[in-house]
Amino acid sequence: MTDIEKVRLKIGDTTVPYVFTDAEITYFLTSNSNNLNLAAADALEAWMAKYAMAPDSEKIGDYAYTQKIIEKMNKLKNELREKDASTPYLTWAEMDLSGVEDTTIDEDIE
Repeated sequence: MTDIEKVRLKIGDTTVPYVFTDAEITYFLTSNSNNLNLAAADALEAWMAKYAMAPDSEKIGDYAYTQKIIEKMNKLKNELREKDASTPYLTWAEMDLSGVEDTTIDEDIE
C-alpha cells in the first residue's frame, strides 16, 4: 500500500471519484515530511473547508437536517495530531552512538 493510499484510508477518501487527487495528497505528504498522520490531518482541514461553505442545518416543511460532518472531521483531525504528538521520534534503541569516544561518567559531568 502506498503512502497516498494510507492517507486516503485514514481520512475515508476511498471511493472513486476521490475527494483529493494523488497530487493533492502528495502535497500534504511533502509538506509534512511524509508523516502520514499530519498529512491526513491537513487533508481533513482542506476537506472541512469545502463543507464550511454549506449551511449547518436546513429545514424544508417537516423535514429538518443538521450537518455534523465538520464536527466529526475536526475530531478525527485532532486525534491524528494528538497521535502524532504522542509518538516518540527517537527511542534509546534507535540512537546511533557510533563514533562517540568512550568517556567516563566523571568526564561527562564536567
